[in-house]
Amino acid sequence: MSWEQWVAVIALVVAVAGLVLGLVVWRALKRRTPSFSHDDPPTARGDGPVGPPAVVFNPSKGTDGARLRSLVAEVAADSGLPEPLWLETTVEDPGVGQVRTALEQGASVVIAAGGDGTVRAVAEGLAGTEVPMGVLALGTGNLLARNLDLPLTGYRDMVTTALTGRDRPMDLGWLRIDRPRAEEEPQDDVYREAAGRREVAPTPAEDSQAPDVTSGEVPGAELDAEHVFLVIGGMGFDAEMVGGADDDLKARIGWIAYFVGGAKHLLGPKMNATLELGESRESSSFNARTVLIANCGRLPGGVVLFPDAQLDDGWLDVAAIDTRGGIIGWADLLRKVVLQGLGVRRDPLPYSTGSIEFRRAHTLTIRTDEPQHVQVDGDLLGEASVVHARVQHGGLVVRT
Repeated sequence: MSWEQWVAVIALVVAVAGLVLGLVVWRALKRRTPSFSHDDPPTARGDGPVGPPAVVFNPSKGTDGARLRSLVAEVAADSGLPEPLWLETTVEDPGVGQVRTALEQGASVVIAAGGDGTVRAVAEGLAGTEVPMGVLALGTGNLLARNLDLPLTGYRDMVTTALTGRDRPMDLGWLRIDRPRAEEEPQDDVYREAAGRREVAPTPAEDSQAPDVTSGEVPGAELDAEHVFLVIGGMGFDAEMVGGADDDLKARIGWIAYFVGGAKHLLGPKMNATLELGESRESSSFNARTVLIANCGRLPGGVVLFPDAQLDDGWLDVAAIDTRGGIIGWADLLRKVVLQGLGVRRDPLPYSTGSIEFRRAHTLTIRTDEPQHVQVDGDLLGEASVVHARVQHGGLVVRT
């Protein structure tokens, strides 16, 4: 055959291979675990609050607030809803106080208009109520919106879903940390600052004892000492990656800035940790780059990190992630994540330098030899050597 014929044959083979690969990927994505474990009927509007919609807007996200407010009012009027309340967040109050105001005025839905931090604050204020939360995804990661398959572009589509969509119950994760104590710190209870709130630090006696963990309760925790997360809490490299992301870079290139920020920590030291699962009292020690606690499993870029995690299954999914061999280990870990996102759970290779070990629990405690950075849904909480987590089954009604 002539060289032109060889080129044509090779092109045909590549095209067929691409078609087959595309079909495999499409079928795998069709089979992936849905965000919800079962298909609930829509909540009847007459069963819930009938007051005005309320929007908790974060003005720091660079969105034209006046234009968005006008659009919300227009869609509300077209849908036969009362004129919406408009409540803006501040540095001192990222959303919880605004939710309280909205509830006092009988809001029928409270819409978080901002990034993941605003969504967290609104969810915290609505936790345990029957008032649904809508989401206008205006941030960098938009983690919950991705897992709910909400519109990420087109303000009108976002607003229409938030005002008139379907209400579904979902779980909430709650995380409490024990911070390292300074040597000069007094022995009685002291106050400390954490993520914009004041909380009481435990005494040394509390720190020195391994608390009992029972289903649905974090030991010794008050509600205002816990931090809600809707998607993922992380300890170790994951939190260092969040802390290393540059704000200007996030504004320019979006969620990819987190990976850029994490590059300098790829070869950092591992953590020596112990994981205690609440109900079973099962305990295991391990070395890892990071430990993740998930309420749901999808990340930006279509990455499925927790293939079994669902928003309403009443479980927290835990992953201890480790790598060996430097950059090679991280590349192997990426291979594993891509495969499991395509539905391949059993690694076809006999030897691997990246590992992901999964567990499930209603409550859990992680203890490390050295303090580690901790984050929840992209918000850095600081350093801690002990992390407690629990799931609140059906703790939030969300609009999809």
